[in-house]
Amino acid sequence: MKDFSGKIAVVTGGGNGMGRELTKQLAEARCSVAICDISDEDMAETVSAAEALAPQGARITHFRADVGKEEDVQAFANHVRTAHETDHIHLLINNAGIGGGGSFVTGPRENWERTFNVCWYGVYNNARAFMPMLVAADEGHIVNVSSVNGFWASIGPDTPHTAYSAAKFAVKGFTEALITDLRLNAPHVKASVVMPGHIGTQIALNTLREFGNDSAVGGGNEEYEAAKARGEQFRDNAITSAEDAARIILDGVRADNWRILIGPDAEAIDEAVRKTPKAAYEGDFGLSIFARLREAIAPG
Repeated sequence: MKDFSGKIAVVTGGGNGMGRELTKQLAEARCSVAICDISDEDMAETVSAAEALAPQGARITHFRADVGKEEDVQAFANHVRTAHETDHIHLLINNAGIGGGGSFVTGPRENWERTFNVCWYGVYNNARAFMPMLVAADEGHIVNVSSVNGFWASIGPDTPHTAYSAAKFAVKGFTEALITDLRLNAPHVKASVVMPGHIGTQIALNTLREFGNDSAVGGGNEEYEAAKARGEQFRDNAITSAEDAARIILDGVRADNWRILIGPDAEAIDEAVRKTPKAAYEGDFGLSIFARLREAIAPG
């Protein structure tokens, strides 16, 4: 898919972060876009920004949907058919995600399953709902956002990270398996798995908003405010911006790349895990990678 002009794209988690930047860049490329999110306020900001960039004829729509709930996703698909007056779409980007559910051993089951449902079943539900519409197009592409935690299940030796990692491994495996399935049964539809490193998004803040001041982030206002500060630092001090990440994803679609790594950290972790997989969960593995990255990207 070299050109997005005149195409129809669906972007989940379009309210902010990479979803917002993808929507803006697609709109600027003369693509009509349907987004979903759980925040009407966030979606309104995205639509306004995208419409300011979209040429005449490109249509930007939004729909409130929880991607972890199949009935919401089916309603979203119906919205796309009606609002865009279509029986097909050309591009599906499964971008929605949250963190949380870190410990399988000590964390609340409902938090673990909520994170897994959004990050895995959000992809599955939308793939089920929109695959017939991708197949109905003359060309189509499904993009599923996994993570570096889809091939390295860690954010450090002192922090469990089970639900998100399990979901992102599932997204990676599903997408890679789709390559053969689509080649055999719908060769005009392509699939890509995206594995971002540290991107400047609100995922940590969205996770805090999702779970609130409970055991997912600790008890008490002081711990809540500390978690909020960490979320803001994650957003504001990233290696790669959401804008750059969106550009890399869309360039990857244009180039028909099935595997899209985003950021020097993603590339470094991927290389290290492949080189020494048995050491991947030793205490200093990630720390040594990030130390080398900091040195490499330091000014001067």
